[in-house]
Amino acid sequence: MPRRTATMLASTLMLIALLCAGVLIPVPYAEMSPGPTVNTLGDHGGEPVLQISGRKTYTTSGHLNMTTVRVTSADYRMNLVEAVYGWLAHDNKVVPHDTLYPDGKTEEQSTQENAEEFSQSQESAKVAALKELDIPVTSWVIVSTVVKGSPAEGRLHAGDVIKAVDGTAVKEPGDVAKLVTRHKPGEKVVFRIVPAKDQAAAEKANKTATETQDVTITTATSDDSGEKRAIVGISAGTDHTFPFTIDIKLADVGGPSAGLMFALGIYDKLTPGSLTGGTFVAGTGTIDDAGKVGPIGGIEMKTVGARSQGAQYFLTPAENCAAAAKDTPSGLRLVKVDTIDDALDALEDIRGGDTADLPTCTK
Repeated sequence: MPRRTATMLASTLMLIALLCAGVLIPVPYAEMSPGPTVNTLGDHGGEPVLQISGRKTYTTSGHLNMTTVRVTSADYRMNLVEAVYGWLAHDNKVVPHDTLYPDGKTEEQSTQENAEEFSQSQESAKVAALKELDIPVTSWVIVSTVVKGSPAEGRLHAGDVIKAVDGTAVKEPGDVAKLVTRHKPGEKVVFRIVPAKDQAAAEKANKTATETQDVTITTATSDDSGEKRAIVGISAGTDHTFPFTIDIKLADVGGPSAGLMFALGIYDKLTPGSLTGGTFVAGTGTIDDAGKVGPIGGIEMKTVGARSQGAQYFLTPAENCAAAAKDTPSGLRLVKVDTIDDALDALEDIRGGDTADLPTCTK
């Protein structure tokens, strides 16, 4: 066999071997890509995303789209060829697997966590929108979760309303930890609660639960990396009663990042006129009960997804601005927001055509 032919054959075989190895060799990476965008003012799956009953609503127009990111599953093992392709592709992003699934988190655990965050973001969006409209919302502190094997297991339950700790009234979730950590590990702490089942029954009957119970728990020592302190093994959260019904119908979405756009959609439906003036506005950002907008992950993927659907403006959390501005899709204007008030001010300028002074994200 001529030397040239032999060299070409050997090179071809080596290339095939490298490609086979690339396909077979798993690498510790995952991929993010633009996901669907959904207009919070419109329909999804044949029904309105935002359904409000018991309160007058108004016809609106335009788009207030929430945005999403697709990610590979926790148990998917990317190969070397896929990773290289993802690194080269403009619209995808390859990241270390542990970035999306830290501490060996399973797909089931990630899905459950995302569902809980999504549910909480909906509640906060409702509260933020109604507070902006000066519509009263009744709130109280509850047991959000109980750690398995902790002193509180079997004594407190998710949904229990925490009225006081050691006789001191509880007004915010953070009050609970402050009061518990006044103790030394091994000391007793007294929770005054309304049991979850009694609270649920009172809400169903449109009444206020008045019967309380005192539950005494012996504290344990924290086992995390922080300073050693007394704990009982719960996390506290907030629950609310709204003066009318607001349902958010959106399946197969998780995480807290749609909070801002849900809040704006609710606000728009409860006020005359259109927030956008018919313009296509998309955005992202967590939101808390006070209307503070927080950062999210995958901002670059979300701007790409929004622009591909026709968005002209993108409401961007202030803390994500620098990352988003590094590679802004052509034709999309990034608008920096830190609160729901910032977003409403920006939308006023957009629908009025006065966009010269919009706060824009910069690198």
